[in-house]
Amino acid sequence: MADTLTSKRLTGVVVPVSALRGKTCVGVGEFPDLVEFAKLCKKMDLGLIQILPVNDSGYDSSPYSALTAFGLHPIYLSIGALEEASGCKKNLDEIGAKFDREIRVPYHELLKAKMELLRKIFRDNTEKIERDAALSVWLQSNDWVKAYAVFRRLKEANGEKSWKEWKAFQTVTDRDIEVLWNDPAQQEKHLFWVWLQYNLDKQFYAAARAIAEMGIILKGDLPILMNQDSCDVWAHPEYFHQNFSAGAPPDMYSPDGQNWGFPIYNWTAQAKDEYTWWKARIKAAEKYYKAFRIDHVLGFFRIWAISRHYKSATMGRFVPFTPIKKSELHELGFDEGRICWISQPHIPTHEVWEAVQRQGGGSDEDVNRVFRLALDRIGNEELWLLKKTAKYETDIEALDIHPAGKAFLIGELSNRIFREYDTDTYTTIWMYKKSRQYASLSGTEREALENLLSQKTELSEKKWESGAKKLLSILTEGSSMTACAEDLGVNTECVPRVLKKLKILSLKVIRWERNWNKEGQPYIPYGNYPELSVCTTSVHDSTTLREWWNGEADQEVFAAFNGLPRQSKNYNPGTARAFMRQAASARSQWRIFPIIDLLHLTPRWYADDPASERINVPGTCNEFNWTWRLPASIAEIGEDAELVNAVKELNGIAAAPPYQKTGPVKT
Repeated sequence: MADTLTSKRLTGVVVPVSALRGKTCVGVGEFPDLVEFAKLCKKMDLGLIQILPVNDSGYDSSPYSALTAFGLHPIYLSIGALEEASGCKKNLDEIGAKFDREIRVPYHELLKAKMELLRKIFRDNTEKIERDAALSVWLQSNDWVKAYAVFRRLKEANGEKSWKEWKAFQTVTDRDIEVLWNDPAQQEKHLFWVWLQYNLDKQFYAAARAIAEMGIILKGDLPILMNQDSCDVWAHPEYFHQNFSAGAPPDMYSPDGQNWGFPIYNWTAQAKDEYTWWKARIKAAEKYYKAFRIDHVLGFFRIWAISRHYKSATMGRFVPFTPIKKSELHELGFDEGRICWISQPHIPTHEVWEAVQRQGGGSDEDVNRVFRLALDRIGNEELWLLKKTAKYETDIEALDIHPAGKAFLIGELSNRIFREYDTDTYTTIWMYKKSRQYASLSGTEREALENLLSQKTELSEKKWESGAKKLLSILTEGSSMTACAEDLGVNTECVPRVLKKLKILSLKVIRWERNWNKEGQPYIPYGNYPELSVCTTSVHDSTTLREWWNGEADQEVFAAFNGLPRQSKNYNPGTARAFMRQAASARSQWRIFPIIDLLHLTPRWYADDPASERINVPGTCNEFNWTWRLPASIAEIGEDAELVNAVKELNGIAAAPPYQKTGPVKT
């Protein structure tokens, strides 16, 4: 653990590598551009650069959907810097002419163009590359690349489909991979991917070393989860529970929760080989970074796991969690009939008619078809249970019934208190207090159930705390990197204790740092932030500070909280300086601002539409996400003396402990 780093009060910036516009890049930021950007940061007195994940994600633009935990993304390779690319200037110029002026990265087209050129260069230099002694030495030191090369070759042969859809080799052993790697007929295809990773590693390592020599900390991003369609899940299925998908429970922003589609970890299996895979990930990251961000650190405590039978995250449960046993419900006085009532959706006849016919526009036959194919009547009551063949969301989706009937039944899945996920073993539904069953309970029954659930939560908290201490220690002990946690989301009492004990910096996003349980939900003063934390104004999944202020913020309350006079309703450089000077004075050891929030300190870099300045809009999948670029070249931005001085001022405020209010500024 790098205690010397966490003892410094400094200011940094977050920027995706893809967003950089360097002197030599072609259509997208490339690893060498980090050095040019670091020189600008040095000019601004910034002491840290944080980047988003840079692992190979194939044709998925999300950096959090990697195909590999170890391989770097070919899109960040500077082709012009390759020794073998000496005769390709014309090709590079053509790609640059087509893509350089794009406002956002034309991800798919650009990646395709770069990969085609890289293949041409490789074909023209294959014999020379095969004889490269340095590449051979690198290969021996990076054994992971064998499985990666085989995986990428097979994925390409299968039209880039998920490995679960391949015609062969869906299931492989280490021995199978070794045989595939040694196939003479595929040697050249495998070598192409090795050659790419060798050069990516060289360029990224050179950039990281140059940044370190400038005295600037390079901070990486380590996503906790792996893509289901990744080399790691394919090659090491024993490390994952693939029948579950990770996500997040419902909240005010996502009423259905979030289903990320990534498998959850089989920690028991990983413990058997002493977490070798995780230790290798940390070692690989340490080659480049002095600090790293642990994405979704809460997943090391407990993960919201959703059975593959469901798409909605409303039916998920925390893993681990101390379950409720049927015997315990019996002890509370619930007989078999009562347990059935609280653990299964009970659907009134009239609600089916209302949903399908009146609201959905279906016919009498459409309604009757729902009853016939999906529901079983309880005796002579006007009350129905789901058939065993319609138990899950995927079952209901497969039924040949009216769309309104499907939507209604899927919504009813969460209308209960408990779900039996194993024989005589139950978990609560996240929104159980809104169910008709909970409303029907007597006061005595509610009190008894709530006491039982409170006991289970207390036992679970102990599991989460001890488990996270063990797992996070693996990431931090023996590493020279400073660990920072992305601890946003539904938190637990033990999270801050564990982070503090392990000296992991927590994350404080100003707009969400509020006392949510107090009347008016007041903002938490900057002086109350823990020193062992990172303060920031926005994150890659949120609106920028500008867009938040213009459309989401409680403006008068936020201005008053900052001790400032009433601000302009429309965000401007004066507003930016007023708020960011206050943020810079936070008690946190580090404050790391998104590059776009810093650019708003002067009027020159404002886009006409604030929404166009976002990096990602969660819950959407399109060509907009993850493709934001700087509004100008690094060199042009560096010529903005007003911006340079404004950022320097922030760092001056940040470097002066203890926390002090800076007072209002003119806007």
